[in-house]
Amino acid sequence: MNNLLFPLTLALFATPGILFSAEMKSSKTSAAKDALECQPGEISACGLPSNVVIDMSKARVQRTDEEWKKRLTPRQYQVARQQGTEPPFQNEYWDHHADGVYFSACSDTPLFDSRDKFDSGTGWPSFTKPIEQALVGETTDTSHGMTRIEVHCNVDGAHLGHVFDDGPGPTGRRYCINSASLRFLPRAEYNAWVAKNNPAPAK
Repeated sequence: MNNLLFPLTLALFATPGILFSAEMKSSKTSAAKDALECQPGEISACGLPSNVVIDMSKARVQRTDEEWKKRLTPRQYQVARQQGTEPPFQNEYWDHHADGVYFSACSDTPLFDSRDKFDSGTGWPSFTKPIEQALVGETTDTSHGMTRIEVHCNVDGAHLGHVFDDGPGPTGRRYCINSASLRFLPRAEYNAWVAKNNPAPAK
């Protein structure tokens, strides 16, 4: 874990009475196909929306449905708040190669580092791991006749995408994430954000 981020992560979870957990479950899929395995006309596992219920009672950032609609674009709202999805190869970050950090579109929460991003060939941004596992929750998703693991931001409850056990090393995992659930901060701006939110202790 990023040493600069560790105290900041503790602060995100330090709100009294709030406990976050990122329960690890198997992400083996049955009948879930990926974009590279699909025949013409078939829909990949990443390309299907989710029907899971995300437990918002533990989320630190909570807003009404109307507040989310005002803060987000229609696509962001449909994906992040209604657990939808976006088309492959037609989203902002699938072919994005800049150095930096991807935050939740719904809060000031860093989720994925560009250093952990890879080209999965699926048409969606793919990462081998989150910046901090505790910030990304996992829920079993049995919609559409298949078993997938849905992932969401534990801080604000935003639906992110799904995680699969077919990624490269060292984790072997592939976090297939919707661009609409993310916002990107270049490395220099991210470092400034960390310095601002995690000041050095007084000597």
